[in-house]
Amino acid sequence: MREPILEPLLRRLRIKKVLPIIKQYYNCSLLDIGCGRDAKLLKTVEPYISSGIGIDFKVQEMSESNGGKIKTMSIILEKTLPFENNSFDIVTMLAVLEHLEHPIEIVKEIHRVLMPKGLLLLTVPSVWSQPVLEFLSFKLGIVNRDEIADHKLYYNRLLLQFLAQKTDFEMIKHEYFQLYMNNFCIFRK
Repeated sequence: MREPILEPLLRRLRIKKVLPIIKQYYNCSLLDIGCGRDAKLLKTVEPYISSGIGIDFKVQEMSESNGGKIKTMSIILEKTLPFENNSFDIVTMLAVLEHLEHPIEIVKEIHRVLMPKGLLLLTVPSVWSQPVLEFLSFKLGIVNRDEIADHKLYYNRLLLQFLAQKTDFEMIKHEYFQLYMNNFCIFRK
């Protein structure tokens, strides 16, 4: 299935937000929640990490064989993550939070699987992006229609601060990007 024209650009912009932070934590262990069909983020950061696991319901499973550092697992997110406590230095969630039925439970699980002082890097559409995304997908067809139809909630700074407090994270950075259409946050355990 061919991807709508705007999707690769939006993905590159999200990866561009998190790549400098991941490079600062050279040789970290990384979990990418919602890695997508092709695990593009993990493939991009592979030179900078010691190991990376990507989970998504639509990803083809891949093992760390042949000396690779990347593993992918086909998982449907509900309320738990299948990893031990304190397993990862960094967790990424790029354009995923808005799709979750149980965002607080999953973010609590992320807190559990992160090492002390570990980071959650996330991007999520802002409250102002809903009409724009719906127009780009439903009217123009240049953004994935099914992805936009699946959005449960759009976020602003206050909602993300509330999420951080509710899940015992410290929000150490928040900024809007892409003309206020997206939020970028760093939460620390």
